[in-house]
Amino acid sequence: MPAVQQVPGTQLPPTFDRLLLQSTMFNALCENAKAQAANFPFCTIEPNVGIVAVPDPRLDVLSKISGSEKTVPTSVEFVDIAGLVKGASKGEGLGNQFLANIRECDSIVQVVRCFEDGDVVHVAGRVDPIDDTDTINFELALADITQIEKRLERLKKTKGKSGEEAKRNEVEAAALQRIMAALEQNKPARSVDLSEEEAELVKGLCLLTAKPMVYAANVAEDDLASPADNKYVQQLQAKAAEEGSGVVVVSAQVEAELNGLDKEEAAEYLEALGVQEGGLKSLIRATYKQLGLLTYFTSGEKETRAWTIKEGFTAPQAAGVIHTDFEKGFIRAETVAYDDYVTAGGMGAAKEKGLLRLEGKEYVVQEGDIMLFRFNV
Repeated sequence: MPAVQQVPGTQLPPTFDRLLLQSTMFNALCENAKAQAANFPFCTIEPNVGIVAVPDPRLDVLSKISGSEKTVPTSVEFVDIAGLVKGASKGEGLGNQFLANIRECDSIVQVVRCFEDGDVVHVAGRVDPIDDTDTINFELALADITQIEKRLERLKKTKGKSGEEAKRNEVEAAALQRIMAALEQNKPARSVDLSEEEAELVKGLCLLTAKPMVYAANVAEDDLASPADNKYVQQLQAKAAEEGSGVVVVSAQVEAELNGLDKEEAAEYLEALGVQEGGLKSLIRATYKQLGLLTYFTSGEKETRAWTIKEGFTAPQAAGVIHTDFEKGFIRAETVAYDDYVTAGGMGAAKEKGLLRLEGKEYVVQEGDIMLFRFNV
């Protein structure tokens, strides 16, 4: 199972962090990965970490228009850990160690086997994607229940206190009890609607089932072009729809093959399979979306760079991702929408055509904005 962590061109706040993966898939994502993709359970014991660029064709377009010397994509950090088995919440199969690794991540990618192959060992001896995901989700839920029970016990000991702390404890306890009720009904913590205050109070528990989930349906290369014909993929898509999770169809073996080919050979290989691109690009985009992130750009002669922010970030917050001084001394942001920038042929031309906007502190940054920040410290 992999985990993912969001990492932009420069350091992002810790809220944009990690995701989890299977070793073969992880190796395909990260060409320089060192994970041992051996064919037996728990071949990955210590987590491996790799940073993967988020594919975005807009970068090259902007870089060409600006004549940039350098092009810098944003990226996602993937963490590769071994798969979970029944009893992981009680320590089975190195479960406690693996659960701790997952707790540090921001989102989870479950790489789910959706192909038949007698030469590739399945830990349970049969292919059943629903049972596989149910096993993992059940262990994640049990771990969350244990966390919540311990926290509620601690909160009980604070009864009798007064003031703001007592009010916060009451709010947190009520939120945890609602989450517990959902878990007992086989629903994840993320299904519980929490207020901003409640979400902030329970955030410290790093509940596993509160994390966004993406299922990566790992198929044989022959199924990559027609996943709808794969019964296992159909089952997984139905399950994900009920949960509100994402599904991406990938083939770990195809991706591994692509890593050994040059650009032209890779294109020929994908054409022979009947697909335009490998599934991993879709996986990266899906995990990026599940984390509730968007991209804005800065572009000039020196470099064109993609920056990662949370949806809903204001212009000063977006500026702070580049440098904290930009946020502290924010004055305004010269902003052009991506389509307007491309149509005009650059920032200067966009200004001449009246397409450049001067945005203030309340402006909520939109996907694809090209921005130039003015600040004073």
